[in-house]
Amino acid sequence: MYQADIPATKAFLKSIFERSTTPQGSAWLTQKTELVGSGSAKQKDLYLAFSAAPRFVGKEKLHLTEAEMAQAEKLRAGFNPSRWTADQAARTLLLLSLPAQDADAFVKQVETLFETADMGELVALYGSLPLLPHPERFSKRAAEGLRTNMGDVYEAVALENPFPAAYMEEDAWNQLVLKTLFVGKPLYRIYGIEERSNPKLTRMLADYAHERWAAGRPVSPELWRPVGPFIDEAILHDLEKVFSQPSEVERGAAALACSQSAFGPARELLNAHPDLKRKVESGELNWQQIGRATETQA
Repeated sequence: MYQADIPATKAFLKSIFERSTTPQGSAWLTQKTELVGSGSAKQKDLYLAFSAAPRFVGKEKLHLTEAEMAQAEKLRAGFNPSRWTADQAARTLLLLSLPAQDADAFVKQVETLFETADMGELVALYGSLPLLPHPERFSKRAAEGLRTNMGDVYEAVALENPFPAAYMEEDAWNQLVLKTLFVGKPLYRIYGIEERSNPKLTRMLADYAHERWAAGRPVSPELWRPVGPFIDEAILHDLEKVFSQPSEVERGAAALACSQSAFGPARELLNAHPDLKRKVESGELNWQQIGRATETQA
């Protein structure tokens, strides 16, 4: 099973990678991808190349045009390498060059890399998951990545990565959203945040909000983004509290949540704030805006 067209993805990554490395780095990677893809390479050839990539290709940030971002989205919905570096792209190209017809052998090689990886290698491995063959075989590995205390690694799993939304079970997904709030990361960078909303997550988020309020601590306006479709009487009272806050961003989040609800009283609550309702309906107010504003204030 594949998530993306592997040859097209490799060609795309190589084209943007080559702008962020030296000719020597590009030649090194070509040699190594040909070696690991030959079918005659030894396991150590992959592991040594994967480890050595930063030394040979550098860590320059990739620079993508808007057209290239659109191309990435076309290759795999949600694929966003805008924050990747040259060594991350090189490591992903090494993985995509591995023979994958034998699913067990392919998964074993990738899992071995996970088991011995340092932080930079883990970032590349988790970031590559939405592109790899046999993706369903890595769902538990992705869920395990949520337990990390390394910020860069957590972001590679949870943010701007379409793999969790596609393959994580509901409990793991809910933990991803809750932990993202807990560690102060932005929800708007979670791919599929609205599509994977569910009643259990709504209850978890409401409980988390109550705990924060009880401790006199602020609640991220983004918390209400997955809640809108599941507003009930209890959640409505929470949103009334959010509407009463002095923060314009918080009130905007409450309005957006109510706009996503089919619950009559939630629509009435939104109607009671006509200026915010107008901004929602015109598109002037949206969740991306709320997310960026919350991130700026953090």
